[in-house]
This record gives sequence, C-alpha cells and structure tokens, in this order.
Amino acid sequence: MSENHLSELRFDELPLDDRIREGIRDAGFEFCTPIQADTLPIALKDKDVAGQAQTGTGKTAAFLIATYQRLLKSDAPTDGPRNPRAFMLAPTRELAVQIANDAEVIGKHTGLVVGLAFGGTDYEKQRNQIAAGIDILIGTPGRIIDYFKPGVFKLDQVEVAILDEADRMFDLGFIKDIRYLLRRLPDPDKRLNMLFSATLSQRVMELAYEHMNEPELIRIEPDKVTADRVRQAVFFPSNEDKMPLLIGLVREMGEGRIMIFVNMKREAERVQDYLEANGIHAKAISGDVPQNKRLRMLMDFQSGDLAVLIGTDVASRGLHVPDVQYEINYDLPQDPEDYVHRIGRTARAGASGDAISLGCETYVMTLPDIEEYIGHKIPVANYNHDDLPEIIRPKPRRRKPSQQRGKPGGGRSGGGRSGGQGRRRGPPKR
Repeated sequence: MSENHLSELRFDELPLDDRIREGIRDAGFEFCTPIQADTLPIALKDKDVAGQAQTGTGKTAAFLIATYQRLLKSDAPTDGPRNPRAFMLAPTRELAVQIANDAEVIGKHTGLVVGLAFGGTDYEKQRNQIAAGIDILIGTPGRIIDYFKPGVFKLDQVEVAILDEADRMFDLGFIKDIRYLLRRLPDPDKRLNMLFSATLSQRVMELAYEHMNEPELIRIEPDKVTADRVRQAVFFPSNEDKMPLLIGLVREMGEGRIMIFVNMKREAERVQDYLEANGIHAKAISGDVPQNKRLRMLMDFQSGDLAVLIGTDVASRGLHVPDVQYEINYDLPQDPEDYVHRIGRTARAGASGDAISLGCETYVMTLPDIEEYIGHKIPVANYNHDDLPEIIRPKPRRRKPSQQRGKPGGGRSGGGRSGGQGRRRGPPKR
C-alpha cells in the first residue's frame, strides 16, 4: 500500500454491482479512505450510519456508492410517475452541485437519473427535469420544499435518505425544513439512512435518533487526515513585503491549482486586484458573488482555466475542490481550527500538498495558538527582500457611495518594495 492510500480496503473487495465498479474506476478510486472503509461495509448491509467526517475525507463517494447499490438491487415502481427513490440534502448550493457532479461520474453506467434542486437560478429548468422523472434528488432544503409543496414530485418512494453536513444545516437555520421533509418520507426502517457531520453534537444526534433506524456511529479523527500529509511552511514578511512575496510565490508555483485564504472579504477583493494587475488570473469567491458566477468560478478552477481562487473561511467552507496543489494563508486565521480546514484543501482523500503561511505583522500573533493546536512548530521559510518582484498597483475599484470601507485584512496597502523590513528570520530555508 502506497503512502497515499488511507486504508487497506480496496473497492473491488466490496460487494458492489459491476456498473458501480465501472464508475469507481472512472473516478480513479482504488483504495477506500477511512470513512469509506468504516461506513460502506455497514451501509451495504442496509444498516444506517451516522458518520463524523469533515469535507475532503471521501464521505460523498461513500454515500453515493451505498445509494447506487441500494437502488440497483431493488426494483423501481413501474406504475405511476417516476418519483425520487433517493433523497440527498446539502446545506449549500455549491455542495449540492458537487455531489451531483460526483454522482454523474460514479453512476455513469447505472442508467439512474440525477436531479438537482437549489435556489438562485434555473427554477423552471430544475422543475421540468424533476417533473420528467428522476431517481436521485440532490438539493438544498428550501428549493426542494418549493417543488414538493405544489406536487412536482412525491417522497413516498424514497429508499435512501442522505443528510450531508448536518451541523451546518443547524448553523444555517435549515432544521425546520429538514424535519418537514424527513417526516414525509417512508418510515426510517423502510429506507437506508446516512448522516454525515463534522461533529456528532447532541443536536445532531437527536436528529439522527429521531429520523434514523438505530444508526451505527462512525467517528473519524477530524484533523488527522488533513494536517499529517501537508508540507507546511511559514514566512515572516513585513506588511510592505507581503504582497510582493505573495506574487513571487504564485509565480514560482507555476501550473497547479492555488487557493489563497484571507480573513476578510474586502481583502479577498484586494488580493484579486493585485494578482490580476500583475498578470495572474485570479478570482475572489464571496457571498456577494451571484450564484451563476460562483459556479462558473468553481468550474473554471476545477478545469484549470482559473489559476487562483481566493476566499475567506466563510465563503469557502464546504467547497469540494479536488487536486489543489498549493494553499496559501495570505492572512493567518484567527481560529486555529480554521488553519487545519484551510490546509486540508491540499490533502483530500489521501493526497499531499503544500501549505504556505505569511505571518505578517498584523496576524502573526495567532501563530503560537495554531502551532499548539496542531501539536508542532511550522517550519520557517526565508526570503530575500532584494529578490522580491517589482509589482504593479491595481487601479482602485469603483464603489457605491453607500459602501463603507472595511477594515484592511493585511495592514497597510503594501504594494511595492519599500522600507527594507523583510529581514531573514529563523533558520536557513530547507
């Protein structure tokens, strides 16, 4: 077993339909991740699972494989309209789209039809697709209710119910909608139920026991997968050197997906403007970006048409972006747990990656807490101030008079090489 395999269980050892095996091979999967190895043997026996696992651990593939297996081994009703036989709830539009994309790959050879329901776009298109008949319905609670109440589809044929990122459902205020939908499904003992959450808190477990059939609890250590497989380093730039250092690092990285994290939305926009002004194609993702544009950004980033994606912890949480080679903390996070979530973007499903942090004057005070949380010192990397690139300042953005200036996320605006404050710190670069 190579170092990238997180368990010794192969997918071909599981009792799966050959059509699913083909989809798994198409996805490039061979070995199960820990959450897959622990949950699939249970779910494939039609037993309910409540799993503690974070984004990027392979839980999506786990519940998709279990869902397809359950649907393929049972006969679909032949009388009346074709209603969903599997029902998957996600807290955000982006996550729903990502689940659907993964479902199309894994289920490519099954003949089962996937439908999407999420707010913000394509109301009639989504409605018509669902009304035409689907096997698997994936979506956000509000939009699904919008279609359910007028009778676009029924829930009485559901054999599989999936609830993803249950803790975020509570945080976003969806719990009433979720309970409304779950109470209209067949009884829990007549369906396969799977719930996943970053934490199996008391409120999540109350939901599980109310709407599931004696679920088996599976817990995967939340931080182990992400932190152990990432090559980490921290620079200590002055605020004036911070932007030139970032641009220099991005240029050195060359090809490969790069995610940059900042602490404030306004700073994400500023970083985007500087990168674009200096010939680096970058986009900032935030809640203010229209849904169509957000989805386009993600598709471009995944395809390689967009080199750099910038975001805050709030805007980027829950996004599943495969094969991120580099993660840069332009701002060190103020919450140590956010650091682990960020660097985990480069360590999905057993992959490795590089995480680079800029411990600037504004945010360096959070570094000791981060190192205490992850249990080790982050290796120090050095730079030579005189080797930093000369950079172009972007033109100021035009803003509406009503927009208030936010606090800068990285101290002074810092665009050029000035001040001579970028002295080497720490041991020589290794």
